[in-house]
Amino acid sequence: MLIGYARVSTIDQKLDLQVDALRRSGCEKMFSDIVNGVRANRDGLREALSHLRPGDTLVVWKLDRLGRTVRQLLDFVEDLSKAQIGLRSLTDGIDTSTPSGRFFFHVMAALAEMERDLLRERTRAGLAAARARGRNGGRPSKLTGKQVAHAKRLLADPATTVGEVAATLGVSRSTLYRTFKRSGEAAHI
Repeated sequence: MLIGYARVSTIDQKLDLQVDALRRSGCEKMFSDIVNGVRANRDGLREALSHLRPGDTLVVWKLDRLGRTVRQLLDFVEDLSKAQIGLRSLTDGIDTSTPSGRFFFHVMAALAEMERDLLRERTRAGLAAARARGRNGGRPSKLTGKQVAHAKRLLADPATTVGEVAATLGVSRSTLYRTFKRSGEAAHI
């Protein structure tokens, strides 16, 4: 059985083009969503998946209707494959129920994995180079060295609370705790 799935991102967009193409391709049942592709909660897709049985094929107008990233698509297709369900994309010319369609997805998976590894490698090298030049990444501290020293002096008085010091410095208590934890002095407050 061919089951179709269509998705648009906003209510201003129309499903007509996708639905017509799915109907022409022979889909017996069709489901749709009007939701941004980033959102995981897609009732129409969930319902389409619940109707699929081994040997069936999920048909979409274009692969980007299923996921935003190659990784999402590969995971999705792998889940379908484990359930013995095919995937056909009309405009991309992909059909995972054929040997060439499966081969294409394996090539995509290998490229996605290589891309992730290269990105990870470049990120590590960039961070190491920045550290070598004395720069540490991350968000700048809300408190200057003077403010931290002032906070320490204030907290030396047992009658002063962390909340009072935080209010004096214009930060939250958690910011003050984090600052002392980073400097290894959290036990002193």
